[in-house]
Amino acid sequence: MPDTVSTTREFVDQLRNATTDELLDRRRHITESLFNLRLRLASGQIEDPKRVRKYRKAIARITTIMRERELGINQ
Repeated sequence: MPDTVSTTREFVDQLRNATTDELLDRRRHITESLFNLRLRLASGQIEDPKRVRKYRKAIARITTIMRERELGINQ
């Protein structure tokens, strides 16, 4: 999860070293977490609304890395 690393660079490095199956699993997990986070945000139970943006960006980063692999970029 993006919350477990201290910098974005570390997170991207972890993603680049992961396999495609791990990336798919991670994206699915973050998407589910984002859904739950949005529900809690709507009900006012969340203290850090910036996490929604972090999760959306994490999903975009994972999707970008998967697309790069598909096209053969940065290998």
